[in-house]
Amino acid sequence: MISLHQLTKRFGSQTAVDSLSFEIPGGQIVGFLGPNGAGKSTTLKMLTGMIEPTEGTATICGLDLRRDTLEVKRIIGFVPESGAVFESLTGLEYLEMVAALYAIPPEAARERIRQFIAFFDLSFETLTDKLLGAYSKGMRRKVVITAALLHNPPVVFFDEPLDGLDANAAVGFKALIQTLAREGKTIVYSSHILDVVERVCDRVIIIDKGRLIVDGKPDELVTSHNAGTLERLFTQLTGGAELERRAEDFAKTFRS
Repeated sequence: MISLHQLTKRFGSQTAVDSLSFEIPGGQIVGFLGPNGAGKSTTLKMLTGMIEPTEGTATICGLDLRRDTLEVKRIIGFVPESGAVFESLTGLEYLEMVAALYAIPPEAARERIRQFIAFFDLSFETLTDKLLGAYSKGMRRKVVITAALLHNPPVVFFDEPLDGLDANAAVGFKALIQTLAREGKTIVYSSHILDVVERVCDRVIIIDKGRLIVDGKPDELVTSHNAGTLERLFTQLTGGAELERRAEDFAKTFRS
């Protein structure tokens, strides 16, 4: 469903993504991890057609990312970290606009919207009475997730999807992506909440400084590196242990 070969992105003299290569089959939830500045968001922006790669190739459902950019955009869903929306529209106006862009018939679109807002415990009045600019961060995130899934895409990219969601909504979202994967959809899940990634992802890919470091099943990677948890593995591979030492040294300044 997703195939990268030597995918690279440079901004001037800086290499943000450096020769990434991996494949993801259908029905798999992949945790896409890395420290800040590792190149995760840049990779997702390339795979969703928002920016063009400098070198390398990628295909989504067999479609070439460079040659078939518009066709790729038609078959993917994307929840960006920013959660950006048109704040001057109501939630319903925004979702109906998204449905129209994907050529979903109005009646079918309205029914799908009703199903999603029921799942996320939103009232239809909330979608019609308030502009998105007045929504809480969590409510806005629910609308963005709905917009990404409205056209039933086979491949979905999530960048920090739990940001702003309350505990109940987060539990529901995790159940949702697992259900989507069982139906054959490919889920790429980028997050810093590693205990959630460890529980819901079939596989994790960790990158640092734009390069792939490890790729495999979470439990197997944790065992092979004698790490105990995915979070400990992550710190071992990306320099987090040094940050912990510096934090301890910093805390000592208060005791002295």
